[in-house]
Amino acid sequence: MNDTEQETDVPAGYWKDAEGRLIPEAMVKPIDKLRDQLVRDLVISAKDISDLLKRFKSTAFADLAAFVETSAEQYEVKVGGAKGNVTLTTYDGQYKVVRQYQEHLTFDEQLQAARQLINECIQGWSEGSKDELIVLVNDAFQVNKEGKINTGRVLGLRRHAIKDPKWQRAMQAISDSVRSTGSKPYIRLYERVGDSDEYRSISLDLAAV
Repeated sequence: MNDTEQETDVPAGYWKDAEGRLIPEAMVKPIDKLRDQLVRDLVISAKDISDLLKRFKSTAFADLAAFVETSAEQYEVKVGGAKGNVTLTTYDGQYKVVRQYQEHLTFDEQLQAARQLINECIQGWSEGSKDELIVLVNDAFQVNKEGKINTGRVLGLRRHAIKDPKWQRAMQAISDSVRSTGSKPYIRLYERVGDSDEYRSISLDLAAV
């Protein structure tokens, strides 16, 4: 077992298995030792990279906020540099940094009234349009594995130009049911593709590299 990751409660000459049992080192297969070493090395490296990304994120937000305040000082105003969406681009347009705040939305109990009104609308409409709307509405109100409703799909129902008064009341109920539970800041970095107007994201997501 890696000396830097040696369990303090494991006696010398033993390995602890996944069930907490102490196994004499001589009984641990070489391939199991090799696998253990590989996983530990990768995890240690990943933790170092994760810490580096955390420091980068903290520094990036602080630097962006400081620059926004510095930029505003030329107009002798205070804009609260640590908040708000902003896009910064290099002088030659080669690179771009975007700071965004994504708002987290939920629905309160009024969403149930909206669902009931929508169901009543569907039942009262002609058979042809009803079948399509049933699929649309069921998809919008479907919950994910965490039991949460996709806010984008539900709010998207409001885009349909349906004049039925009951549908309109349902859309108003949806709007009234929306509650903001806060926002989360993001920083995204981009590089221009050649001389085009297209920008390619510089990914900091391991799965997207």
